Amino acid sequence: MESINQMVGVPMTVLDWSIIGIFFVIVIGIGVWQSRQAGKSSADFFLGGRGMPWWLLGVSMVACTFSADTPNLVCGLVREGGVAKNWYWWAFLITGMVTVFIYAKLWRRSGVMTDLEFYELRYSGKPASFLRGFRAVYLGIFFNVLIMATVTLAIIKYGQLLFGFSKMQCICFGSIGVVIYATLGGIKGCIWADFFQYSIAMFGAVWAAIHSIKEAGIAATGTAEGFGLTGLLSHANVADKLNIFPDFNDPNMWVPMLLMPLAVQWWAAWYPGAEPGGGGYIAQRMLSAKDEKNAVGATLFFNFAHYALRPWPWIIVALASLVVYPEVSDIQSTFAHVDQSIVGHDIAYPAMISKLSPGFLGLVIASIIAAYMSTIGTHLNWGSSYAVNDFYKRFLRKDASEKDMVRMGRVCTVVLMILAGALSLALTDATQAFNLLLLSGAGSGAIYLLRWFWWRINAYSEIFAMVFTTVVAMVLTFAFNGEREALLDVQISETFTLSGNSVKFLIAVFGTTIAWILGTFVTRPESQETLRKFYRICQPGGPGWKKLVATAEAEGDMIDGEEHGKSWEVPLEILCVFIGCAFVYCSLFCIGSFLYGEILRGIILGVAAAASAFFLFSVWGKLHTHKS
Repeated sequence: MESINQMVGVPMTVLDWSIIGIFFVIVIGIGVWQSRQAGKSSADFFLGGRGMPWWLLGVSMVACTFSADTPNLVCGLVREGGVAKNWYWWAFLITGMVTVFIYAKLWRRSGVMTDLEFYELRYSGKPASFLRGFRAVYLGIFFNVLIMATVTLAIIKYGQLLFGFSKMQCICFGSIGVVIYATLGGIKGCIWADFFQYSIAMFGAVWAAIHSIKEAGIAATGTAEGFGLTGLLSHANVADKLNIFPDFNDPNMWVPMLLMPLAVQWWAAWYPGAEPGGGGYIAQRMLSAKDEKNAVGATLFFNFAHYALRPWPWIIVALASLVVYPEVSDIQSTFAHVDQSIVGHDIAYPAMISKLSPGFLGLVIASIIAAYMSTIGTHLNWGSSYAVNDFYKRFLRKDASEKDMVRMGRVCTVVLMILAGALSLALTDATQAFNLLLLSGAGSGAIYLLRWFWWRINAYSEIFAMVFTTVVAMVLTFAFNGEREALLDVQISETFTLSGNSVKFLIAVFGTTIAWILGTFVTRPESQETLRKFYRICQPGGPGWKKLVATAEAEGDMIDGEEHGKSWEVPLEILCVFIGCAFVYCSLFCIGSFLYGEILRGIILGVAAAASAFFLFSVWGKLHTHKS
């Protein structure tokens, strides 16, 4: 197949370009297909009419988090610190399972349009409206744009390395298709596109892993014959990167990689897709479900697929890249046309993709574009839902019609993409953005868990947390960056030094926690009217509401509805959380054991995963969730 001429980059054939072109036609066609339905109302545009099934929403959640920058991030983590460094994000499974079994049904029960509308259901007065309006701008625009810019940075790296495009060309070519279908089709267009794109993305990831093993064999021995996965895992560049857990003899490894993520990070940090208590686009998907049962099912499927099924193809590519490109300098010398400011360990993933054969190269590139578009499409719709429902209609035009809101949603979609593209030009590294996002939400997570179950938390709790964590994140990020980060290193013992990055996170977590607790107790609680209304709608139950319920019932206000009863299900739900984590982690490590050739351990973990799943569904069946 004759290659299409390119000045620089990887030669692309007509077949490769045809595959990519067909992919674009399909996803844009999905947007056109859903455009009429999406234009009926804001509920259709932003929530799909609240009638979406669990399996479709679950796939959509997974597709959204299967971003173009995620393989790069995982590749960078593995190359820098080995497989064990993935605990930085594997620990968020606990957050996810808490959302599945405790918060998913509460979100669906609330009936709000967005998770920011929740503020004026749970709180009242000017503080509540301030929170809703400020976070609509802060999260929907600034924070959301930062996330999309990070994802767009990945596309820039792919575009420069594979095609030799300029940064601006990468942004334009990458955004056109997703803007079209997200603007036309709304959330349903995004969700159905996600379903198609996830299939392509997973196939591409698996095929990239298989081919990367062959390339590692060629780099190591001159031929792919007889090398295989065994040869890769035994290679000198790879052997010391394989441990799933960090070295417990070295606290400099296991404390930041394992202890802090499992003990602090999962509940303390707000991170997109892993918000404590659910939030963002995960909450949007739960609110789109046709009932509580489907909301729970969607988030359970998402967590299993996100943590257990997807990581290993990326990890295999990362390990193979250590054989083909042992150092970053090897990537720099091979791809001299790439802007050196964006070359780091994370660019090894697109470097490995570049070695695919014609046809498969186009298919895997289409899978990367699919991963990019699914994430960007979701963030565009989610961000515009904040801007339109929680700012435009709430504060600027309260009498806005449904058509006005849909029209404004489409305008916001385009504007958000332009802003994200502009910001992506200033970023250089996926890990850099991950750390910034993690620090920006540090310490506020506990509020999102407790506000459903403790009546005393008020709007000022969140305001104090938001102000403190924003200021601290900015100071720590800009005052202690680069070499100056070492100034925060804390010598714990002769063999253990807590790194400046870990110290920054702990400062933000505990400082913010103290700030919001003080803010809660120095301000007045929410009014009885507001609290009773919230309780009546969401029925959270539990000892944190005992005083409120007793006061209401003494006055003849029976806010503990007969339909939901007075049972306290959280202890059983927490049991489900633990079983669910065991199920997913056993599945994750079962797959890893088989890949590593440790068959007996893989079988044991597989049996443990199956037993956990059986036990989980048995216990889950006892929980009170509504079907449509």
